[in-house]
Amino acid sequence: MDVRSLGYRTDLALLQLDGSVVEDRGTHLVVRTPANPSFHWGNFLLLATPPQPGSGRFWLERFEQEFPGLQHRALGVDGTTGSTDDLAALAEVGLEADASSVMTATSVHAPPHPHPTAVVRPLVSDDDWAQQVALAVAGEPEHYSEEFATSRAAAHRRNVETGHGQWFGAFLDGRLSSSLGIFTAGEGLARFQEVKTHPEARGQGLAGTLVHAASRHALDEMGARTLVMVADPGYLAIRVYRSVGFADTETQLGADRARA
Repeated sequence: MDVRSLGYRTDLALLQLDGSVVEDRGTHLVVRTPANPSFHWGNFLLLATPPQPGSGRFWLERFEQEFPGLQHRALGVDGTTGSTDDLAALAEVGLEADASSVMTATSVHAPPHPHPTAVVRPLVSDDDWAQQVALAVAGEPEHYSEEFATSRAAAHRRNVETGHGQWFGAFLDGRLSSSLGIFTAGEGLARFQEVKTHPEARGQGLAGTLVHAASRHALDEMGARTLVMVADPGYLAIRVYRSVGFADTETQLGADRARA
């Protein structure tokens, strides 16, 4: 199965850096992350085409056959366009359908309101990465556990230390207040990961400052020609990405839920 979606192609490239395994079943891919079974979008099915009407139960059963014992359900759909209407068969069996914007940029410009005093630098020390875990869980639902955040941070740190990218932070008075990752994803692509600003520090220009700095690093130092960002089209942060030069290019479809 040849994946057309730029969002999913870069997702898979980064997951494989983390040790994920991708198995081709022809009509779909099975993506497994043995080191982190609770990671919804590290353990999922990627369908080649939108599910046919009435096929939701079939795909849920296929997921359960591939991932016995997991407490979530997650299915993506390959493609470059579409809407949540294309996921109606999955919504009918209780999954929450989502259509994200895949954004790209080949050049960037400074944000309109950069933060004037933030110290922007890569995470390097154990304390930096401990602060990354604390930032990751800040303001998140209870089910987003510190254990999960610690596992993700460890994977990101390994990828940084093996030369696949960089994790940047914006520090205010020594406190990590915003962070993101940028990693190579093959074919001149670099993919952003987990842009997050602490709830108490939002609205100050930190994310725009970080995205611009990380973009320049990827274009100048990592050999990237195209930057890729996947964003919620209904969330305010998408305006930040547009403000430094990102444009909406594709739509990425997926549906998931935690098992009741």
